[in-house]
Parts: sequence; structure tokens; C-alpha cells
Amino acid sequence: MTSLAAKVDALLAQEKWHEERKALRSIILECGLTEDVKWGNLCYTFEGSNILMIYGMKDDCALGFFKGALMDDPEDILAKPGENSQAMRRIHFASVPEITAKENILKAYIKAAIAVEKSGLKIEFSEKNKLELPAELLKKFAENPDLERAFNALTPGRQRGYNLHFSGAKQSATRTSRIEKCVPRIMEGKGLQDR
Repeated sequence: MTSLAAKVDALLAQEKWHEERKALRSIILECGLTEDVKWGNLCYTFEGSNILMIYGMKDDCALGFFKGALMDDPEDILAKPGENSQAMRRIHFASVPEITAKENILKAYIKAAIAVEKSGLKIEFSEKNKLELPAELLKKFAENPDLERAFNALTPGRQRGYNLHFSGAKQSATRTSRIEKCVPRIMEGKGLQDR
């Protein structure tokens, strides 16, 4: 089994956004968070709760706050990662000087994220119980009640991920194909992105 230090070193050694990850990590560790590796990214926790993560993308790297939607944003720098994001907010960076220039602001935002966690605030996921499942999936549920039970046993986020994947297809045949390919994963209790 690979140690945490080896996993961290491997992520920091990635060629893309190497220096930016190191700069962000240094600032974060000064704020007293615990380092971990989750979902293939550097993740930072407070008393066991996820607070933020560092991740690289094609055009920039980002500092993502798990409960960013609950944070004040006096600098107007928090952005939604995608149109369907409800909780996560992130700050984008393209260079180390950009990170260095915002060091004090970042520390203030990290402290704000810790304060949100300490307060016990929770994200109210507006769509968690309002999934409009495609007809093709409902048909599969009618044919296979075990599939429906397995789907309903998934976390709301996993259900939503599958629903977005299935519903994103324009043609019924494509939706059906996507559903059929995912049945084994659903039956195993895995999400669309789980390994």
C-alpha cells in the first residue's frame, strides 16, 4: 500500500501546475488543515471534514472549497465549477505570482471555510430529491426491481451523476445504451466516476 507521503509527492511531481500546487499547499498547511489524497487530488480536512482541495485542469489550477456556496465572497473570486454545482466553489489560478499576490486573501478564505465547518452549516441540495429520471431508466426499473433498489441505495450525488449522464443523451437509443452499460456499476453500489 502506498503511503500518504508518496501519494502527495506523486501529485506534487505532476508536470502540469507543479509549482502552483506547491505554492497553494504551502499556504494551506500554514492554516492548520490536515492533508490527504482523495479523488486523485490533494484534499485538506478539518477534524475529519473535507474543507478544500487543489486540482489542476487544462487551462488553470484551482483551489476548491467543498462548502463554498455557504461562504462570503468579499473579493468576488469564488466561481461555480459547473452549471450543476450546488456546494463547491473554486478560485482559479494560472501562475505562482498570482497565488503569491493573493496569499493573505486565500488565508482569509481558508479560515472562513473552517468557520463554516465549525458552525455546523449544511448545504441544502435543492435537487437531491427532485430527480426527473428518463423514461428509459424507469422502464429498466420496471423490468428489474433489484436495479431500482440498488439505484435508490446510492448516495444522492451518485444518483444525480447517473441521471445527468443518462439524460444528457439526445436520443432514446443512446440513453438506453448508457443505462445498460452502467447497470453493473449501479448494482455494485458504485458511482459513475468511482473506480
